[in-house]
Amino acid sequence: MINILITGANSYIGTSFANYLAEPQFAGMYQVETLDMIGEGWKSHDFSKYDVVYHVAGIAHSDNGAISEERAKLYYAVNTDLTVACATKAKEAGVKLFIFMSSAIVYGDSAPIGKQKMIDKDTPVNPANCYGDSKVQAENGIRPLDCETFKVVILRPPMIFGKNSKGNYPLLSKLARKLPVFPKVDNCRSMLYIGNLVEFVRLMIENQEQGTFWPQNPQYSNTSDVIAKIAKAHGKRCVLIPGFGWALKLMSHATGLVNKAFGNLAYDQEMSKYKVDYQKYSLVEAIQKTEE
Repeated sequence: MINILITGANSYIGTSFANYLAEPQFAGMYQVETLDMIGEGWKSHDFSKYDVVYHVAGIAHSDNGAISEERAKLYYAVNTDLTVACATKAKEAGVKLFIFMSSAIVYGDSAPIGKQKMIDKDTPVNPANCYGDSKVQAENGIRPLDCETFKVVILRPPMIFGKNSKGNYPLLSKLARKLPVFPKVDNCRSMLYIGNLVEFVRLMIENQEQGTFWPQNPQYSNTSDVIAKIAKAHGKRCVLIPGFGWALKLMSHATGLVNKAFGNLAYDQEMSKYKVDYQKYSLVEAIQKTEE
C-alpha cells in the first residue's frame, strides 16, 4: 500500500487523481488523503505517514494584461513560497517522493498566429509574466532538495482538459455547441487529457521517478479541428471557413485571448515519450469522454 498526500483541496487535478486511484482495478494499492493548504493549519499536519506528496495547490493564470502588485505577490506567495515550504516539510518528515505540478507556461506565451513554437528538451524557460515566473522560481526552490532519499518530480503539462475542467476548453466547447461555422486556422498545440495525466502521475509514483517531465496527448491539437470534433461529439456539424487568419491577426493586437486560442505552442513528441504507455486516450476519445 502506497500512502499518498495530495496537497491542495478541491482542485480539478487533485480530485481527478484521487478518483482515479479509487477505481476497482487499483483496490488495495493506494491510500490517498487530501490536505487543504489555505491558511496555516497544514503546517501542523503529520507528513511522516506518507510515501508521496503530490502538490497541486496553486493559483492558476486567469489574468489578461497588467496585474496589480498585490496580485503578483499572491502568485509568488502561493505558487512559489508555499511549494518550497511544503516540499521542505515533506523531506524533513521522511517522504520519499514529491511531485510538483508546474506548467508549460514556464516557456512563455503562445507564439502569434502564423508563427511556430515547438519546444524541445533544450528549450530554455522564458516566462512572460509573474505567473510563469512563480512556477520557475518554485522549480528552482525545490530542485536543491532532490536526492536519492527524497526524489523530486516536476511536471510541465500543456493545457489540461477533461469533463468539468476549467480554463480555455469549456469556452471552446460552448462555442462548438452553438456555432454552425467557425474560422479555419492552421495552428499546432499540445494538450493533455486528464485521463492521460492521472495515469502518468500514477506511473511516476510506481516507478519512483525523479526529474522533469513533459506529458502530453499522443497527437497535436488544432483549435479549429477541436471545435469540429466537439461539435461532432454532440451530433452537430460545425463548418470550418478558411480565410479569417488576417482578421484574427488584427484582433490579436487588441486582446491576448486570440493568440491564447489560435497561437502555437507545442512540445516535441519525443520529449513526452515514457517507458510505459500512459497515453491511453487519443484526442478523439478524450473529447468524446469529456463531452459525454
